[in-house]
Amino acid sequence: MTQLNTAYPATAYITGFLRKEGCDVVQRDMAIEVLLSMLCTEGIDTILDKVEDNYADFEDDELPDSIYHFLVNVDGYRRCTEPALRFLQGKDPSLAHRIVSRQFLPEGPTFDNLNEMLEVSENMLHTAFGDLGTQDKAKYLASLFIDDLVSVIHDGVDPNFEVSRYGERLAASNPSFDDLYETLQGDISFTEEHIRSLLDNYLKDESPDVIGITVPFPGNMLGALQIAKYCKEHHPDMPVLMGGGYVNTELRTVKDVRLFEYVDYILLDDGEQPLMSLLDHLQGKATEADLVRTYHLNQGELIYSNNKQLPDIAHKDIGTPCYDGLPLDKYLSLCEMLNPMHRIWSDGRWNKLTIAHGCYWSKCTFCDISLDYIGRYDEAGADIIVERIEQLIAETGQTGFHFVDEAAPPKVLFAMAEKLIEKNLIITWWGNIRFEKTFTPEKCQLLADSGCIAISGGLEVASDRLLELMKKGVSIEKVARVTRGFADAGILVHAYLMYGFPTQTAKETVDSLEVVRQLMLHGCFQSAYWHRFSATIHSPVGLQPDEYKITLHPNKNITFANNDVAFSDPQNVDHELLGEGLKKALYNYMHGIGYEQPMQFWFDKKTNQEVGGTRVKPDFIAQALA
Repeated sequence: MTQLNTAYPATAYITGFLRKEGCDVVQRDMAIEVLLSMLCTEGIDTILDKVEDNYADFEDDELPDSIYHFLVNVDGYRRCTEPALRFLQGKDPSLAHRIVSRQFLPEGPTFDNLNEMLEVSENMLHTAFGDLGTQDKAKYLASLFIDDLVSVIHDGVDPNFEVSRYGERLAASNPSFDDLYETLQGDISFTEEHIRSLLDNYLKDESPDVIGITVPFPGNMLGALQIAKYCKEHHPDMPVLMGGGYVNTELRTVKDVRLFEYVDYILLDDGEQPLMSLLDHLQGKATEADLVRTYHLNQGELIYSNNKQLPDIAHKDIGTPCYDGLPLDKYLSLCEMLNPMHRIWSDGRWNKLTIAHGCYWSKCTFCDISLDYIGRYDEAGADIIVERIEQLIAETGQTGFHFVDEAAPPKVLFAMAEKLIEKNLIITWWGNIRFEKTFTPEKCQLLADSGCIAISGGLEVASDRLLELMKKGVSIEKVARVTRGFADAGILVHAYLMYGFPTQTAKETVDSLEVVRQLMLHGCFQSAYWHRFSATIHSPVGLQPDEYKITLHPNKNITFANNDVAFSDPQNVDHELLGEGLKKALYNYMHGIGYEQPMQFWFDKKTNQEVGGTRVKPDFIAQALA
């Protein structure tokens, strides 16, 4: 379970590469298929049966809101679910007129925020809703409807299921495999039934010799292991391989051999060279010593094989991602937030490409720069990127692109933009950058002319002292001018924000919020998200904690996931309490409201007494822009 509007690109990357190397390979995206198999007329009836069984002894006033509303309106859910999904797939646009009437879809608890805005004032709703057309308003309402249904599954059928994650708490930074193992050994859940049914069809259709599973996030691990479990039960001689972002960050020091009851090989970092070596080994062309970054068992003992003589495949040689086998017409364009920038993550089908491998800056102290996917920088050049863009358009028929770099290198971006314009190649694209001074207003306009509609980047702590400690290489004033340059070119801007960095005081956090308020008020960026800082064992903070005046408290009994590490900060700030106010303020700013409120408005009385107001001058950003 990941985002539902487009395929996660890992399998497309690997499929394109392996086919280029002459391998017979196919791919499937179970995330979207599982949800669609649940949300059909037959699926609604199954959900109803399970909800009635699980809540048979409950009185109406004891039911969760999502369950009560579902039971009262089940006929409406039966009637509307498949039409709503078709609309979100772009297959039935005329249904928008019925949806925006607000008389068609059953409206459950997820609609409460919208209704609260209505109760406050129609003007507030219009400010939040903006001037969206009928299609976009309908998309927003239909997305809330789907969220309601997912809440019913989560609350009444399978507590591990969520719209973009599945069993995340079982895998995220969990030092022990016990929770996942017990779940796998237990009864087959509602979600697992759907996984097994789909997988059975996949295996019958393709009869593979080897199956590989990518696990990008903790919320994918349970589903991945349920896939592996089924394969071992029904095809015990078929090797099962596992890799992906979660594996690369959290399972680098795995010790629990029980994991290998389900998978045969775990591959770390870029998969191209490890896969080629492993496939040679499985065909008897190479020994175990020739394997690259691969965990496996040998007579019950866990072995890590890494032939360092084999270099990784250069970025210019990995080939073009291939989407063959992925259901491009089934993805759902969701609009879960009205903010025009924030919704891009869940709205629209994007071809995904990487401009360069790794990060060209690779200095930020909170980032896992010691890991290969960030620390090893390798670019392919603009000519190759544009060639891949053309190949993907030819394959998918779609011209939307999301460049998924940690931070796309400006030099290659500018060269790519010039080539797109020169070739009159019309695409729509967005991606992640660093807010550095290289992005002058002229360069921002160049990117806009080439099809750039949005960019995201890290403002992080919005404090010059802490930005220097982070080695971000930017200042608030520079970020203000760069982001305003993008905005003036008609490009939407999203800022990643952080709170709780080592030595950050409560006063600095409130000051950061005031900086964010002014930046958004002056149109420098339209969307943002606060992340709580966490120390990781692969970052400079985790590797040299003394430099950041913190004390690490590592768990000495880790046998499974190992990434986040507990620490104590001499500032002893209650960041959880501050986080509530930060997120509340930002939610309002992203809907165009609340700018006139003082900082104290967003925090509770205790926090206000301890922290007080902001020290940032009210014209700080105005002066920076001037």
